[in-house]
Amino acid sequence: MLAQPPITEILTDNYRFLQQHVYAQAGIVIENDKHYLFESRLTPIVRQLGLGSINDLCALLRATREPDVGRQVVEAMTTNETYFFRDPAHYEVIRTRLLPRLREERRDTKKLRFWSAASSTGQEAYSLAMLLIEEGMSDWNIQILGTDYSSPIVERARSGAYQQIEVNRGLPAALLVKYFRRAGVHWQLSDKVRSMVRFETIDLRKSMRALGPFDLVFCRNVLIYFDGGTKQNIFREIHGTLFRGAWLLLGGAETAFGAEEWFDREAVGNSTVYIAR
Repeated sequence: MLAQPPITEILTDNYRFLQQHVYAQAGIVIENDKHYLFESRLTPIVRQLGLGSINDLCALLRATREPDVGRQVVEAMTTNETYFFRDPAHYEVIRTRLLPRLREERRDTKKLRFWSAASSTGQEAYSLAMLLIEEGMSDWNIQILGTDYSSPIVERARSGAYQQIEVNRGLPAALLVKYFRRAGVHWQLSDKVRSMVRFETIDLRKSMRALGPFDLVFCRNVLIYFDGGTKQNIFREIHGTLFRGAWLLLGGAETAFGAEEWFDREAVGNSTVYIAR
């Protein structure tokens, strides 16, 4: 009897099929040397469906074009790592440079709007909310929008419930004590913080201009997964959601190459900021 192939083994044709499927549905480019991404992220789906391997999953998708399974695959591949106060220099430059300016410019309306464009499970958006409270802006009309491609991930973000390992990453102990409470095996974020943030499902390839205008957009560690043309379209759409002079912050390994028409690149403190023209 022939031995069964490992659950994670992916035939070449199936690898190409998965690449094409994810690109067609979400615009995400998975390079040829990223087998481990498919292996690590699709194996739970294989087990959940009671299949024998990722190749069996591909056969199911090819045979039925089952939309729910197809979306599960795409959502698994678009879920990005996140943690509280990731890239601390960004939060510091917001605190020391952006907020003082906005306090002065909006002293009459006391209204500010922010967008976490690839919010994943919500830590980025909630970090910003806690920062604003800590800076004494609880009496301002603060609106923070968090968006992600994955509906289950958005639901997780809305819950504001985090595992111990998640609150251990980046979250100062003082803020954990101040804004969270134990709820069984989870830490539950306070209603005060959660009420400042609204989460929605969105595809960044679609028109986003109706979402704005915003004073700041985080779009960190997601653009690296798109091809050049898609990135340029996303930059254009993000620009259309921003006030003139508003900030765009990218991930540490990302640049706004191709977005010079809409943004000026400036070094502010220890961070690179893209300022809307």
